[in-house]
Amino acid sequence: MSTNLIYIVTIGSLVSLTGTMIGASLGVAVKDPSNKLLGFIIGFAGGIMLSVVVFDLIPQSIEKWSFALTIMFAVLGIIIIAIIDTKVDINSNNKHLKMAFMASLGLMIHNFPEGIIMGCGFAAGSTLGMKMSIIIAIHDIPEGIAVSAPLVASKVKVPKILFYAFITAFPTALGTFAGTYIANISQNVLGACLAVASGIMLYVVCGEMIPESSKLWEGVTSTMGTLCGIILGLIIVQVL
Repeated sequence: MSTNLIYIVTIGSLVSLTGTMIGASLGVAVKDPSNKLLGFIIGFAGGIMLSVVVFDLIPQSIEKWSFALTIMFAVLGIIIIAIIDTKVDINSNNKHLKMAFMASLGLMIHNFPEGIIMGCGFAAGSTLGMKMSIIIAIHDIPEGIAVSAPLVASKVKVPKILFYAFITAFPTALGTFAGTYIANISQNVLGACLAVASGIMLYVVCGEMIPESSKLWEGVTSTMGTLCGIILGLIIVQVL
């Protein structure tokens, strides 16, 4: 891995980590964010991710590999993240501290493959990596809120809340370096990584983010958030 690429990946990791810290800070400041706001934010992040997967990540994999193998490995990515999802319960209805712990555990496991997605993006080209960094940063804002809100309710001190949020987000940075190293082995490995990453993101968007957005707020706000995210995602794909 070249020095320049290490520099770029480090910047991308910091951009991504910023999302969780912004979310944690909002959780501390707002203390009780409305379901309407959360629904919009989650839908917005999901829309952006969906655009980039369909119009950028999958085409990149097909270009560097093949259509049939891209589909196969995207399905593999879906299966992998579905197994992780069934093994980790982040929706506990118990007391606040346990809720925060389960949320943190689930998000730490979830954030590592997010980092791999960014790493694969940087290996394919720095612009794709930066797109993924920005998208994941936006996506991680509600995750930061999810970790901080129960801790605020439990009267945990603000510095500790922000530290716990940082620990939750740190696997993203580790995954970024791992993904960049793995994807640089060959074009075939890069194509496989991009396809698996696409499957992971499709599952997260369609299986978690959009349904959660609608569940939090059934009104038009969540739908508008998703549509705004899709449009912004298209702009990001074309501009960056």
